[in-house]
Amino acid sequence: MMIKQLMTRLEQASGLDRISDPLQRGLQAVLKPRMLRDALHGVQVGHPLHPALASFTLGSWTSAAVLDALRGQEFPATALVGVGVAGAVPTALAGANDWAELDHEQRRVGLVHLTANVVSVALYSASLAARLKGDHRTGRILGFAAFGVVNVSAFLGGHLAYKQGAQVNQAVSELHRIGDGWHPVADVSALPHGMPVSRNIGEVPVLVYRDGDRVSVLLERCGHETGPLGEGRVVDIDGDACVECPWHGSTFRLKDGLVMHGPAGSDQPILRTRIVNDVVEANLP
Repeated sequence: MMIKQLMTRLEQASGLDRISDPLQRGLQAVLKPRMLRDALHGVQVGHPLHPALASFTLGSWTSAAVLDALRGQEFPATALVGVGVAGAVPTALAGANDWAELDHEQRRVGLVHLTANVVSVALYSASLAARLKGDHRTGRILGFAAFGVVNVSAFLGGHLAYKQGAQVNQAVSELHRIGDGWHPVADVSALPHGMPVSRNIGEVPVLVYRDGDRVSVLLERCGHETGPLGEGRVVDIDGDACVECPWHGSTFRLKDGLVMHGPAGSDQPILRTRIVNDVVEANLP
């Protein structure tokens, strides 16, 4: 219960905004090229990049801690600490890029997460330097201290993802509100060509797009932060019609939900469709 209370107080610590707001603007200015931001969000792989990199970095340091506890494993432990320090650079860049697109409560927790990571990397760097000089005792002490800090940071990262939904595809939960089977969505003859329209399947809003004889149906709430895609503008990317979220600019290809630009790191959920007697029907993927 005490941990829950601490996390709630951290989420509500508006005083941190004096640091996070200018830091957010600075990061957005530095990471301005869209191609760079998309790569760090994981757009090209269809999955947020930061968690995958973090697993690699934390795994290296965890393995090093185990070897340090066993003793007599100085060389592999030193190598793993070095691998983790090297991996921390792209991990931090991807995490900072994601953090800059979060809301205030998420950024407050993320700021402490970031600070803990900076401390852990500094300690691991000092540990690596000591090991390379042959002072493995000091290297182990610094390594264990860093391992404690990085696990606190990992806990905060888990809170961001699982409690606050940071960089989680928040549209997927809408799929569970759609019953199995085929659902009527719209009359084909009533759908405009090349212009998405909003409809509902029960209480779930969907986006319907007609391109000639082909009709696609996507969940209407953006997977990044549930922005209303139905209010977004249609843009052309490489000859394909795409919809841009009006909240944060995530862009998805209308014919298949493929993410084209972040901050969303995964595709927008799309439903199966068929046309029966001029009526578009949709079903779960």
